[in-house]
Amino acid sequence: MPTSLTLDTARRDDGELMLVAAGEIDLSNIDAFVAALTTASGEAASGGPLTVDLSGVEYLDSAAINALFSHANHINLIAHPILMPILSISGLTELVAIEPAPSAD
Repeated sequence: MPTSLTLDTARRDDGELMLVAAGEIDLSNIDAFVAALTTASGEAASGGPLTVDLSGVEYLDSAAINALFSHANHINLIAHPILMPILSISGLTELVAIEPAPSAD
């Protein structure tokens, strides 16, 4: 049974394309995430890097980290604060500009 994940694309005020994910990204739904990431990266390729907004994601597994690494040259991230340690430990913070999302206090 797949875990809950919603994926949507939108244009930011500056015109930059953004992929917005909410829920959990794991092996049960990684194919949908990779497809959305690949499609959005292709659409954004001519207009600069794709922003991937993970502020609504509180869990991702190694498959999701691998997908992000595969697109590291073409993305920027906005990440939920709970994800920051794993993104740092994985080394992704060395390759991708990552902005922590504001906490929902």
